[in-house]
Amino acid sequence: MDRQFLILTLGTALSVLLVIAALTDMKSRIISNRLNIAVAVLAPLFWMATDLPLWPGIALQLALAGAIFAVFALMFALGMMGGGDVKLLAALALWFPPQPMLLLLLIMSILGGVVTAVTVLHHKLARRVGQPEIPYGVAIALAGLWVVGEHYFNHFA
Repeated sequence: MDRQFLILTLGTALSVLLVIAALTDMKSRIISNRLNIAVAVLAPLFWMATDLPLWPGIALQLALAGAIFAVFALMFALGMMGGGDVKLLAALALWFPPQPMLLLLLIMSILGGVVTAVTVLHHKLARRVGQPEIPYGVAIALAGLWVVGEHYFNHFA
């Protein structure tokens, strides 16, 4: 199988999983463990397809994923994020090197503010009681799609 085709196929699979994550988070406020596992399991195939070396490449991806998980698990413990969101971010950190991951986090933060504002406004207009549940997975998924798109389409700019 052609390496470029495999890389494109894996990028497409990741994109489809991110769309599913966004849709299910909007609908049920849950990102399933199965989806997060699928994102994480596909990453080593991507590493192989791109010839990422064990050292420092794969070691760096694993360390980055561990650091992202630790930081956002703390946010989960403080009630600021859902568990599925944390796991999705850690799984995505297996795919993206530090600089694209920082871009993802920046875009996620901006989009997360928009998602939060829209959700709170909808909650108030619908006159619902209690705190609204923010589908932050939408912001994570859209940011992930942005970074994937940058990889495939930026060379046309």
